[in-house]
Amino acid sequence: MAKLNFGGTQENVVTREEFSLQKAKEVLKEETIAIIGYGIQGPGQALNLKDNGFNVIVGQRSGTKSWDKAVADGWVPGETLFEISEAAQRGTILQYLLSDAGQIQLWPEIKKQLTPGKALYFSHGFAITYSERTGIVPPADVDVILVAPKGSGTSLRRLFLEGRGLNSSYAIYSDATGKAFERVVALGVGIGSGYLFETTFKKEVYSDLTGERGTLMGAIQGIFAAQYETLRENGHSPSEAFNETVEELTQSLMPLVAENGMDWMYANCSTTAQRGALDWWKKFRDASLPVFKELYKEVASGNEAQKSIDSNSKPDYRIKLEKELDDLKKSEMWQAGEVVRSLRPERNK
Repeated sequence: MAKLNFGGTQENVVTREEFSLQKAKEVLKEETIAIIGYGIQGPGQALNLKDNGFNVIVGQRSGTKSWDKAVADGWVPGETLFEISEAAQRGTILQYLLSDAGQIQLWPEIKKQLTPGKALYFSHGFAITYSERTGIVPPADVDVILVAPKGSGTSLRRLFLEGRGLNSSYAIYSDATGKAFERVVALGVGIGSGYLFETTFKKEVYSDLTGERGTLMGAIQGIFAAQYETLRENGHSPSEAFNETVEELTQSLMPLVAENGMDWMYANCSTTAQRGALDWWKKFRDASLPVFKELYKEVASGNEAQKSIDSNSKPDYRIKLEKELDDLKKSEMWQAGEVVRSLRPERNK
C-alpha cells in the first residue's frame, strides 16, 4: 500500500505496480467469484474478471432480459450461468451487484448461502450503511468488502478493452478471515481498476449519493437546462443552444480537463473565455454551495436513502421511471442533442 499526499492530506492507495494482476490471480486462485445480478455493474465486472483469468460464474433469474444478455455475452447456462441461489451456493466470493432495491428483496435468499469464510462484496455502501432501513446485516463469520468503480459498468468495460482502467474506492467492513484486504484489492485489480483508494462503506455511499444528485447527474442536467433555456429565450436556435451548452463541453473541454486539469483547460482557451470563467466561477459556487450542503445533510440523515427504497420498491416503479426518462429524452434540448450527435463525422463513416 502506498501513501499519496493530496495538498497535505495523506491517503492510502493501491496501484497495479505494487499489487499486480499476477499477484491478484495468486490470491484468488482457489476462489469462485459469483456475480449476483447482471444489470448495471454486473456485466462489466464479470467480463473483466473473466478476461483477466479468474474463476467467475454469474447468478441471474432465468427468463429475464438480464439472463438473455448474460447468454449473449458468452455465459453458459449450467456451466458459468446459474439461478441466483445456485450461484450463491457455489461462490466463495459473492459480488452482490443487484440494484439497492433488488438487494433488499433477495437478501433472505443470499444470506442462507453465506457460510463461514465466504466474502460478501458490494460496489455501493448503501445496503450496509443504511442496514436499519434495508435489513441487510451479514453474519459475523464472513468478510464484507467493497470495490466501487468511479463510473458505470459500461465505462468500466470500455476502458478495460482499451487497455485503461477506472479508478475505484475500496473498503473493508468486516475482516472475519484475516484475508479481507488481499481479497478486496485482488478483486479491485481483477475488475480493471486504474488505482484503488481507501474509504469506508459510509463515506462511499455519502459521496456517491451526493455526486449522483450533484455534479455527475442532477446538478449538471439542471445547469444544462438553465443555460439552454436562457439561450433559447433570447432567440438562439436549438442547434446553437445545444452546441454551446453540451456539445462543446463534452466533446472539447472536458477531455482537456481529464487530460491535465481545469487550469490547463483554461490555458488552452481564448483569453476572453479565461477572463469570463475566472470572473464567474465563484458566483456559481456561491449560488450552489447552499444546495450542496442541504443535499449532503439529506444524504447523511438517511432521507435520500429512504426515498430511493420507497420509490424503487413500488410495483409501478419501472413504468414511472420509463415515463420520466422518456420526458427527458423528448425535451427540446435532448432532441436537439440527438440531431447534433447524428451529424458527428464518425457517425457517417
